[in-house]
Amino acid sequence: MGTNVLPRREPPAQGPHELYFKNLSRQKQKEDMEKNGNNRKLRVCVATCNRADYSKLAPIMFGIKAEPQFFELDVVVLGSHLIDDYGNTYRMIEQDDFDIHTRLHTIVRGEDEAAMVESVGLALVKLPDVLNRLKPDIMIVHGDRFDALALATSAALMNIRILHIEGCPSYDKLLSAKNKDYMSVIRMWLGEDVKPRDYIVALQHPVTTDIKHSIKMFELTLDALISFNKRTLVLFPNVDAGSKEMVRVMRKKGIEHHPNFRAVKHVPFDQFIQLVAHAGCMIGNSSCGVREVGAFGTPVINLGTRQTGRETGENVLHVRDADTQDKILHALQLQFGKQYPCSKIYGDGNAVPRILKFLKSIDLKEPLQKKFCFPPVKDNISQDIDHILETQSALAVDLGGTNLRVAIVSMKGEIVKKYTQLNPKTYEDRLSLILRMCVEAASEAVNLNCRILGVGISTGGRVNPREGIVLHSTKLIQEWSSVDLRTPISDALHLPVWVDNDGNCAALAERKFGHGKGIENFVTLITGTGIGGGIIHQHELIHGSSFCAAELGHIVVSLDGPECLCGSQGCIEAYASGIALQREAKKLHDEDLLLVEGMSMKIEEVVSAAHLIQAAKLGNTKAEGILRTAGTALGLGVVNILHTMNPSLVILSGVLASHYINAVKDVIHRQALSSVKTVDVVVSNLADPALLGAASLVLDYTTRRIY
Repeated sequence: MGTNVLPRREPPAQGPHELYFKNLSRQKQKEDMEKNGNNRKLRVCVATCNRADYSKLAPIMFGIKAEPQFFELDVVVLGSHLIDDYGNTYRMIEQDDFDIHTRLHTIVRGEDEAAMVESVGLALVKLPDVLNRLKPDIMIVHGDRFDALALATSAALMNIRILHIEGCPSYDKLLSAKNKDYMSVIRMWLGEDVKPRDYIVALQHPVTTDIKHSIKMFELTLDALISFNKRTLVLFPNVDAGSKEMVRVMRKKGIEHHPNFRAVKHVPFDQFIQLVAHAGCMIGNSSCGVREVGAFGTPVINLGTRQTGRETGENVLHVRDADTQDKILHALQLQFGKQYPCSKIYGDGNAVPRILKFLKSIDLKEPLQKKFCFPPVKDNISQDIDHILETQSALAVDLGGTNLRVAIVSMKGEIVKKYTQLNPKTYEDRLSLILRMCVEAASEAVNLNCRILGVGISTGGRVNPREGIVLHSTKLIQEWSSVDLRTPISDALHLPVWVDNDGNCAALAERKFGHGKGIENFVTLITGTGIGGGIIHQHELIHGSSFCAAELGHIVVSLDGPECLCGSQGCIEAYASGIALQREAKKLHDEDLLLVEGMSMKIEEVVSAAHLIQAAKLGNTKAEGILRTAGTALGLGVVNILHTMNPSLVILSGVLASHYINAVKDVIHRQALSSVKTVDVVVSNLADPALLGAASLVLDYTTRRIY
């Protein structure tokens, strides 16, 4: 470890004609420099720390090297460039024919927060000696990583001008790169049998502000990639804190030996360009995904928060809360194989000429004292992104026991238009009606200036959301078991389709639009025709090993209670559902004990739960007792949930919620352990949680927003 100073290479011999023209050019350039107040070459130190910043700095270095009459270039190499585990990437600098003046070993191994701090400290100890010897007029530094902090601090304290680059000079090369021979590059890195647009490039780094979560996210990403079953080139992460744990995850999952994966420490930038230009998709959290890859229109899945705030092109799909394998898998299904327009957000191919022009304009006689400058702020003429995204919408489908509903739902949760029909009794009629209603809604969406991103379906029964299949239905919906909903609807509408249980959808609606927004652990209970629910644990919807989690209506609260539709006895649903209340109302009516003063019924009118509730409000003591028993049963079920899941919030949803909330709170006060009695119990404020939940299935995966 230490500082290595290498001798400069002698320039090649030049012919007399070349020297003549160069001398003429130098004379003119000398005059130009004198006019600008500079009478000597500008001594430029370019310091590069890793493969990523070199890809941005190399075009500038080539530009500086091409004009030796104006500039003297010194290259300092430090950081992960000099570590074997990260590919010894200093070699690509040598291959580009740059003289490396100094190599500084500055990385303290450990790949944790303390190691990063120690690495900065080590660089600060070594850099002053180098800068004293080189005496540069200006140091060029790229990016915002910890290595760059050490470089900028050293230069600033030694009164050396700093040119901080955070644009994309690499675009100068990217915009002319795609037409080069690429098949040999693809075959070399991914195998002879791989075709363009039929492979994935994965590049994910640790997030140093939340290392534990970023490691979990990387594990979920690899699981999703394994399930997606496409040839994938995985690059090792950078040297940031957490990278060692990420490599362990790769090895634990056998990525280096998996037939579908190629795991590499480094790919030369020219070849990396070709690989991402012709990939079916790039996934991860590298800045390369949101910046350089846009030059080719390659689909990108940006995971997590590492790039939050950066402007991105149409090709980037953000999955901010990449907290489930399913969510990442859905993103892959949405993006893989698409082709987007090329984006020039980060460059037009002329960054280097502009930078060189600026360097030539620097007046070395100007003092280095800092200045405070408040430039005028121009009006922003670009369209606000929130306004653009307001028109992005979902088709939401709610399959109830009685009605079939379809709605156009905006990303803010506004139901723009709703369609309702009676739910047919047979599978064929039901599916045909769903398609007709969705086609009608999609056509109307055009007139309403709504862009439909996909279809979300909320249905009763047990659902496999990964496959979009209804496994088993409730007795309320006939001929609705082992039904593949995703394939026929997606094929007919040419849109992605998501399917989930109605209880889960209600929980998702609360998470996105209701009381559950921002809450880590909560439970939603639907009180309607039946009793259902959904569980959000650590911001994640719980499906269970066989997609049977959160069947909260079938929590048994009495061993000898009334029979439930599931075949058991004493379930919450057998006491507190709309069907149960209707059953009890009919019994009272048959015994002529339902109607009280102020109530009337037509002869043909069907007795319902609403009549029981009305009778209780008007003082019918038997009706009051039935509702009290139903509320107690529901409360006991909630107590069991509190003792099992320990959520911080319970949301009662559905038409009966307001009638039960006081009884539920009373049972919690009497029966729950003291440690869970402080739980908040609220009534949902969402007008239509089933439709909003179905819409959130779509909006959570497809909108380019944080969710």
